[in-house]
Amino acid sequence: MGTNKRYAAQIDKRMDDRIVQTVTTEQPLQSLTEKELRLDVYPLTTSPHPLEVLVWVRFGPHAVQVRARAVRWTQKAVGIEFTIGDQQHRTWVWANAVDRAE
Repeated sequence: MGTNKRYAAQIDKRMDDRIVQTVTTEQPLQSLTEKELRLDVYPLTTSPHPLEVLVWVRFGPHAVQVRARAVRWTQKAVGIEFTIGDQQHRTWVWANAVDRAE
């Protein structure tokens, strides 16, 4: 039996979405600690207009790249919000894990 070349991209995206949803429901979302954030040293910026970003986050041992909104940041870290399925997530990640969305 052959593959569906006409809808291959849509099928791949649905499968990727299912994998991400499975990983995110089975593993806890990791975030930076207060000690890592060092808010006593680095000033915190909060944006009234969040930036759309692509960011690597970790659910347990699994790294997943997601589309998110950067809502706050310091020199070293970024506070993001994102949704997977119907679940809203908020976490802090290292700044170099974040790229601007195109």
